[in-house]
Amino acid sequence: MAIQLRQLCLVASELEPVVTALEQVFGLARCYVDDGVAQFGLQNTLLPVGVNFLEVVAPVQANTAAGRYLERRQGDGGYMVITQADSPATHDAFRARARDLGIRVAFEVDRAPWRLTQLHPGDMQAAFLEIESDDRCDFQGQWHPAGGLGWAHCVRQERVIDVLAVELQCQDPEALAARWAAVLDVPPAFDGSRWTVLLNNAALYFVPLMDDRGPGLRGVHLAVRDGAAIEQAARALGLVQRPGEVELGGVCWRLIEAQESATA
Repeated sequence: MAIQLRQLCLVASELEPVVTALEQVFGLARCYVDDGVAQFGLQNTLLPVGVNFLEVVAPVQANTAAGRYLERRQGDGGYMVITQADSPATHDAFRARARDLGIRVAFEVDRAPWRLTQLHPGDMQAAFLEIESDDRCDFQGQWHPAGGLGWAHCVRQERVIDVLAVELQCQDPEALAARWAAVLDVPPAFDGSRWTVLLNNAALYFVPLMDDRGPGLRGVHLAVRDGAAIEQAARALGLVQRPGEVELGGVCWRLIEAQESATA
């Protein structure tokens, strides 16, 4: 049984500035707008990163969960870790483990053949954790939140190749890594500096609080093929804090050249 990191969701007070910055800095292209998020008082846009996705959501109504999250974390930032199961059985097992651990389900949809289970951020602490599955179980293609199969022509990898890892900051990294590992059914590991939980295609890093914004999705590690171009574009927008890092949308994007990521 395998669970793939398929999508990361950012939340922003204004949608367009963050989406435009992702395009300009990382060379990505928009692929899909999901009108269905209007039921949550949101608007969104998706951009593919290889066969995976970045999503940006922004509130368009008062008193939304996303709006409260923006207030709690004092601005834009990471919001959701969205995964894909390799089978309905894997999805069912994930759901059963969450139930047995006493983790609340924040939202759930069963529209056969597509299903979604979203775990409550109050229990997962650093972000929503979501799993989805359908009858195709295709890690390389079909993805319901991006409208199915119509996104492939929007893939741009001249600068960014893929997402390698996600940093989740929290008060107790060991305990939170153990919780996420238990629901994902993979063992946590400690390398001497950080706790890690491995998905099928990416790592989740659990790190101590690095700022005064509280627990949250703090950073994303990207495999890139042109870090210099990324930094140049980011610097023009005032988004470079230190070499190899870009601060965009309330997230620290760490740039790892492709040859480095291959040996990491």
